[in-house]
Amino acid sequence: MNQLLSNLEFGDPSRLRTVEPHWFDLYQDLHAHPELSGDETRTAAIVAEELRRIGGWDVTVGVGGTGVVGVLTGSSGPVILLRADMDALPVAEDTGLSYASKTDGVMHACGHDVHVTALLATCAALSADPAAITGTIVAVFQPAEETGSGARAMVDDGIFDRFPRPDLCLGQHVGPTPAGMLVSKPDILMAASDTIRVVFHGRGGHASSPYACIDPLLMAASFALRIQGLVAHEAATPTAPVLTVGALHAGTAANIIADDAELLLSLRTFNASSREHMLESVGRIARAEADGAGAVEQPDVHAYNGFPATVNTPDATSTVMSDLRRAGLGMYTLPQPLSGSEDFGVFGTAAQCPSVFWHFGGTALQSFDETALAALAEGRIPPGTPSNHSPRFAPDPSAALPEGVTAMTAAALGALARSA
Repeated sequence: MNQLLSNLEFGDPSRLRTVEPHWFDLYQDLHAHPELSGDETRTAAIVAEELRRIGGWDVTVGVGGTGVVGVLTGSSGPVILLRADMDALPVAEDTGLSYASKTDGVMHACGHDVHVTALLATCAALSADPAAITGTIVAVFQPAEETGSGARAMVDDGIFDRFPRPDLCLGQHVGPTPAGMLVSKPDILMAASDTIRVVFHGRGGHASSPYACIDPLLMAASFALRIQGLVAHEAATPTAPVLTVGALHAGTAANIIADDAELLLSLRTFNASSREHMLESVGRIARAEADGAGAVEQPDVHAYNGFPATVNTPDATSTVMSDLRRAGLGMYTLPQPLSGSEDFGVFGTAAQCPSVFWHFGGTALQSFDETALAALAEGRIPPGTPSNHSPRFAPDPSAALPEGVTAMTAAALGALARSA
């Protein structure tokens, strides 16, 4: 295990910022009251209330729907945007936590409650040291990240016309990695993402007479298997696309052959040509499957909920990673991009400024054995570890919050200090 640990970089826990009990209480409250994308009204109200309580922040609500923007103005200098997302997922929680979700079928299964709490505590730390604010901080609490629409909604609502335009955008995400270990990389950090809806149209009827029907479920099942060949064909490349069937819906009873069958696919790609190729191939295979089954009507194939790739500006990423190391945090440079997706990059693209995003761990190091550490060293989530979007994903706030607050505060102050 010592050899595996030597390949990974961990921080010094003694140098992490102290997080007041208030923020742990707030985290548990947010976790217990998750809200789906676009419905983050309670969360947004709490964010606005906390920013006003902290003092020094000019607070605006209702940006891009339920988004909240806080502006902390110091002396003349750069504008630094700090972002946290607020929405939860349609997942039934199975963590067994005493502060588990009180909303049936909705859970903070991606750690956005950690992000909100960490950014609020960062806002408190920054406003407590006005001499260090040699510039302007714009704290963005974003709705609807999970649907890929929240950042775009805030941009379309004029965030960069109504508030100071940033010179640097910073964001972070908690994950199923050891506390004390932050991961990032220059250039492409996370994949672009599309949701694809495919509907096969058949001819329904009685299950005792399949010869009189055209079964869309058989088309859907065969299609789900055939498209795996698309990924297998490109699996040798380090940035191979990822295509997953997340849902298949057809029929209402055992003795009825349905008229239609619907599949929902998740596509992750790392460049525009791969995305175009995969989308075209999915449509082509769907049409071939329908033709082979003798379907009269062509399948519907529609891509939506698109996320752009998250791209870290190389020079800014190197500088921020150095700032985080100086703050006592361990930084590990990923060997290849992550297949998860984010809409954080929309802000930097719209503002035409550098952006840097990183992931930080929320699980005690002791929970990871040699196999798990080996997976981490290869940039993979350890097998069996509850990951983001799992009903059992449960970051340890005593580890995650000090790390998240230290990272975001250090990155913001480092960016301001370079202009002083």
